[in-house]
Amino acid sequence: EVQLQASGGGLVQTGGSLRLSCAASGFTADDYAIGWFRQAPGKEREEVSCFSKNDALTTYADSVKGRFTISSGNAKNTVYLQMNSLKPEDTAVYYCVGGWTCPFASVSAPWYWGQGTLVTVSS
Repeated sequence: EVQLQASGGGLVQTGGSLRLSCAASGFTADDYAIGWFRQAPGKEREEVSCFSKNDALTTYADSVKGRFTISSGNAKNTVYLQMNSLKPEDTAVYYCVGGWTCPFASVSAPWYWGQGTLVTVSS
């Protein structure tokens, strides 16, 4: 059974930082791709970032480039999303996903979705 466990969400002020973690089990992150989607209230789901060690690919949504960094962790099958200079428009539920390769939106939809973690950025 594949599980993607996301953590690290919370409440932060504008300009602050958070780091989200995604721990995958039953899924070999080194062979495929892990990334993050987000969905804000009343908005469509948006691909935020994707990391594929196997294909040496890292992708970001234009809205987060220069502020967010995705990386693999020292722990096997763990991926982090470092979010800096957070803005109120970053407020959303963030989902960890796993799939074929990056970017999910144009290549192949994610196969697996984890539970979301809520990020709230206050103004």
